[in-house]
Amino acid sequence: MYTFKGREYPCCTSLTMGIIGGKWKTVILFYLANGKLRYNELRKEMPTVTERTLSLQLKTLEEDGIIKRKVYTSKPPLKVEYSLTDFGKTLIPIVQSIADWGNYVVENHSK
Repeated sequence: MYTFKGREYPCCTSLTMGIIGGKWKTVILFYLANGKLRYNELRKEMPTVTERTLSLQLKTLEEDGIIKRKVYTSKPPLKVEYSLTDFGKTLIPIVQSIADWGNYVVENHSK
């Protein structure tokens, strides 16, 4: 058994997928790999995600220590930026491999 943040996983693969699995987490990580983005910039990159889903996924990634959320309150309007933590940056090669495989599928196995 593997344990992370109080959750148990039967193997290392299920732990990884528990952290980055789902429809939107890897997409968020893909866009944050290039640097910090504001919430609305992420929304523009993912126009089909609902605001609720994006907010929940960002919150989960933040709780897992993968991304950090920085709030600027010095002057209105409120500004919030998201970026990868050092721990989150260790996922960049994995996310890039997933993206590369997706490109391979489109180029070689699409009708």
